[in-house]
Amino acid sequence: GLSAAKLLTENGIDVTVVEARDRVGGRTFTLRDDRYQYTDVGGAYVGPAQRRVARMAKDMGLEFYKVNEELPSVMLIRGSWMKFRGMSPPIYNPIAILDVNNLIQTINKMSKQVPPASPWDAPKAKEWDQMTVKEFLDKTCWTWYGKEFGAVICREIFCVETHEISVLNLFWYTIQGQSIHRLTSVTDGAQERKFVGGAMQLSEKMAERIGAEKIHFNDTVIRIEEKEGAVKVITESGNIHQADYIISAIPATLLNRMKFDPVLPPLKIQLIQRLPMGSIIKTMTFYKTAFWREKGFSGQMVTDLKPVRYCIDDTKPDGSSPCIMGFIQANAAREIMGMSEQERKTAVCEHYARVFKCDLFKEASQPVHYVEKNWAEEEYSGGCYVATLPPGVMTSFFPVLREPHGRVYFAGTETATAWAGYMDGAIQAGERAAREVLNAVGLLPSSEIYQDEPASDYFGEPPAPEMSVEKHLPSVGQFLSLCASAVAMVAGIFVYQFCDLNYYH
Repeated sequence: GLSAAKLLTENGIDVTVVEARDRVGGRTFTLRDDRYQYTDVGGAYVGPAQRRVARMAKDMGLEFYKVNEELPSVMLIRGSWMKFRGMSPPIYNPIAILDVNNLIQTINKMSKQVPPASPWDAPKAKEWDQMTVKEFLDKTCWTWYGKEFGAVICREIFCVETHEISVLNLFWYTIQGQSIHRLTSVTDGAQERKFVGGAMQLSEKMAERIGAEKIHFNDTVIRIEEKEGAVKVITESGNIHQADYIISAIPATLLNRMKFDPVLPPLKIQLIQRLPMGSIIKTMTFYKTAFWREKGFSGQMVTDLKPVRYCIDDTKPDGSSPCIMGFIQANAAREIMGMSEQERKTAVCEHYARVFKCDLFKEASQPVHYVEKNWAEEEYSGGCYVATLPPGVMTSFFPVLREPHGRVYFAGTETATAWAGYMDGAIQAGERAAREVLNAVGLLPSSEIYQDEPASDYFGEPPAPEMSVEKHLPSVGQFLSLCASAVAMVAGIFVYQFCDLNYYH
């Protein structure tokens, strides 16, 4: 919303920002406290391929730091504990190695058939939209490890289980985020950097540019009316804001909490009933020292154990306020939402002690501070990171997501065509909606509403998101076929030689 307001302001348009919360930032939320300086309990990460957020950060004078990934990470799956570096943990079973690689390559290959701006137009859109990610994994993977790896990807990206979303949703999200490698990696990936001082600064700086007097806090919109070429916004507190045009930047799933006059189109009403948000509790556990580094670990962990299935080092760039940020996602989050915060804290700390091989009564179990954020209880978000699409939604309803309703235009990170679910996507969506308004008032041609972002000189261009050698490894089926062919060839040679010897005797 603020990126839209900023662009309109820069083009001489008078704006008013109506904000339901007592702060800016939406799904980015930075807590500030003398005990730990600051911590991002909402969206935080930025990758080198995210050009819009890089441009905006540079414009606002903000700096990034790289997330620590110098030391090995830890994987604990089905009781097997291993260290690893990079994206793929070490797998000693060659069949499992091929299975995981084939899964990644298949997702990347299929995603290239999906148009980022219109995923419903993919050649196999209806077929893929009728299939859940679970069904796709069952069909594609030969090993339990391949299926579990796919489930990890689904929970990490969407905060839902594999049976909850369509595989078309996964393919679209992959292509608009460039690849599975780019989406899930730290180095050269979407989790490479964070803002020094916290991500919410970006919104705060934009708000300063717009002007504090233009922003109305604690003013929840409950009704939007359009009559005689003007729009009226009515809020819960009784305030009435008049405008020529409106940009709605709230999560689409929350639109059903507002009344529209005239009412929204039928497909739009049906769409917003079908966009569940992911389930995520984000935990920040602060320690006296970064004990995981002392033990030779990066602080990054992947496991099939609950509650935290993925965590990452969140220590400040100067080494102060040592912290592990843990993500409790999907069913794991739902299962412990009924616990008290103290019970969750204890469960998280004991979990770290087990994974990082610490004494239960030392180090991991003795944090100096603990912070958590359950985004499911956030009234004006309803969950995080992003709205998800169950089977059938993308092809039947999603095409109307960005369509204006009279003088009302729609933004929000879900409407982005690149990096949806990230700050970069939110900026793209806001600026696109602002340009739609500029077009409506005659200040911009329609051909310039959608604009590509030039390469950023702030980050530089990251390398290709996948290694070429990975593309040429066979799948498990191909490998077994090759093995069978090799066995048949050896057997044929043996039989030929045996028969040849008998002929001469």
